[in-house]
Amino acid sequence: MTFPQFFDVHAHVNDVRFDDDRNAVLERMQDRSVWAIMIGTDRKTSQSVAMMASFGDAHGVYAAIGVHPIDNPEERFMTEFFDELALTKRVVAVGECGLDYSRLPATLDVLAEKTRQKELFLAQIDFAVKHNLPLMIHCRDSDKAIADAHRDVLAILRDKKTSTPALSGNIHFFSQTIDIAREYFALGFTISFTGVITFSREYDEVVRLSPLDRIMSETDCPYVPPIPYRGKRNEPIYVEEVVKKIAEIRGEDFETVRAALVQNAFRTLNIPLPD
Repeated sequence: MTFPQFFDVHAHVNDVRFDDDRNAVLERMQDRSVWAIMIGTDRKTSQSVAMMASFGDAHGVYAAIGVHPIDNPEERFMTEFFDELALTKRVVAVGECGLDYSRLPATLDVLAEKTRQKELFLAQIDFAVKHNLPLMIHCRDSDKAIADAHRDVLAILRDKKTSTPALSGNIHFFSQTIDIAREYFALGFTISFTGVITFSREYDEVVRLSPLDRIMSETDCPYVPPIPYRGKRNEPIYVEEVVKKIAEIRGEDFETVRAALVQNAFRTLNIPLPD
């Protein structure tokens, strides 16, 4: 396979919104030289992305398997089930996993819910260590100014890094400050940006000040399409707009940024370079 022009490190082409034209979406990726990581959020979707990846040689498709912190609170991380998936060809990460305090219902025991999420996250960290895979982390705070979820994720990662220095991964859809980003960088983690940066100026500082070798591009499709595709279903080929905006915000040469982001994806996710 030839080297990709773009790398979407977080996509959900297994989503039902692609059921009518999934193959066409994959063909467009191939035509535009876009590779992508398809993301699992529970057992069912992890199985589907692992299957997509196992047949994804022609389209540059890889998979991350795991359990989302809040999509289905009843979902458990079944280690034996995921052990088998981890052996599937082109599974390259564990996730999306992490902590999400942004939608804690008032009817819940908040402490018990946070404990549930932390235990689920810790199980997936241990699984990632066992299989020598990086993490694809989902993290949302109850309030950006408080950064409560990110503080808890950082504390967990710092503790785990003491016994497993090689632990690594990416904070997807990064939505915090440059100061929080730098704490992740100090732990050897990367962050990735979505199409939100094309229509919101809120993240310009973190895009501009982050080291180029610590950032990546993603779509999180079918969600948050970038300008000029607002109002449409997002898809991996639109990651080009994210890369363009990153270069623009940083005031750097597009080709330099494009190539660096692709290299960062290969390095962070331990993907063998194509011949």
